[in-house]
Amino acid sequence: MTSSVKDTIYKLLTVMDSETQIRKYLKRFSSEQGLKFAVIKVGGKILKEEMENLVASLTFLKQVGLTPIIVHGAGPQLTARLSEKNIAAEFVDGQRVTSPEVLKAAREVFIDENHNVTSQLKESGVDATSFYSGVFECDIQHQDTLGLVGTITSVEIEQLLKTVKKGRVPVVSPLGETKEGQIVNVNADSATFSLAKAIQPYKIIFLTETGGVLDEESNIIPNISIVNNYKYLIKQPWVHSGMKLKLEKIKDILEVMPTATSVSITKPQLLAKELFTDKGSGTLVNMGEKAIESENWSGIEQDKLRILIESSFNKKLSSNYFDDIELYKVYVTECYRAAIILSKTDGIPYLDKFVVNDDAKGEGLGRALWEKVIWKNKKLFWRASLQNPVNKFYATVADGFIKTGEWKVYWVGLTSYDDIQQSVQYAISKNKTVNEEWAV
Repeated sequence: MTSSVKDTIYKLLTVMDSETQIRKYLKRFSSEQGLKFAVIKVGGKILKEEMENLVASLTFLKQVGLTPIIVHGAGPQLTARLSEKNIAAEFVDGQRVTSPEVLKAAREVFIDENHNVTSQLKESGVDATSFYSGVFECDIQHQDTLGLVGTITSVEIEQLLKTVKKGRVPVVSPLGETKEGQIVNVNADSATFSLAKAIQPYKIIFLTETGGVLDEESNIIPNISIVNNYKYLIKQPWVHSGMKLKLEKIKDILEVMPTATSVSITKPQLLAKELFTDKGSGTLVNMGEKAIESENWSGIEQDKLRILIESSFNKKLSSNYFDDIELYKVYVTECYRAAIILSKTDGIPYLDKFVVNDDAKGEGLGRALWEKVIWKNKKLFWRASLQNPVNKFYATVADGFIKTGEWKVYWVGLTSYDDIQQSVQYAISKNKTVNEEWAV
């Protein structure tokens, strides 16, 4: 392993929140049938400009016992090769037209890039195997407009999984064959999704230069729930071209995958942080869960909600909690893995409980519920003990907070001194409803 790769792996380790989180995610990933940890798609621009970071991240995964399957693109490299050969490049709806001349150049480029990835992985101590044929069987459905571009009809995964079982990283090129033996060009994103559909991995990962889905201010959107956010996002003018198409395909694939499957979009150097910390680094997309919203306990399964709260705090909830609280609103995901309870005050709602099941942390479920509640309730306040591990999150989402005695009191949407003063006084005078040290 080269010293530069060692240095990059060290940097990966320094972004981790804690050894506990690393162990939690390792247990989660390794329990998902081992062989089917992740399918990772690497864009051609990443191969061109971020190879060192890519190799370091993949080396790190192997060192902690995880073997992903890699699918690579090579768009910029192919464009450069066609220019060198004076071959005209045409596009239809953003997709490259593949003439026989373009296909010959594409095959050369894909094999070159594949071998480059595998050789650099081997130099860093990671055994890797090239696959540039025999994986994707295709039809040619749009030859009149797109030429020799394949639509994937079936995927052969047996050899890939055998390779993973031997501890080798498969590196797959986006080339397919028809039943008649014609080699065809395949969209690398489509190849990734088809492979994921066949393997059903725990994670589908896209390594890109942007590092995630960007909002209208070019900030990364940390979490996207298909059931809660997709309809809104897909209509926004700032979600367009390749990212819009990618989101549409992500929705399609997640709808047919196991509920635990998620899609991450991040940068190569931040892959470990995205995988092994609750906060992540990039955009995490999953199906999500619909949230039940109610102004009373009717329709809420209190036994399930009590179990969620007690498991989150690892302590017993007051036996008469649901009778005593003056409920303002309750939000709970349909599978009872995250909940937010707001209580009434003389004015501004008080956030009494925010709980997320441990197994759901890192899926973006809690963040999605939080954003839903904040969107519907423009003013809130709450307290947390000084030892509450969620304080880091609260500090990033609150408009302000104050430390007083054993508590930190946070607020959103409060601007007047009187509102803040009254809210702080209310929060610090409340009785505890969970018998432990760091209740919300």
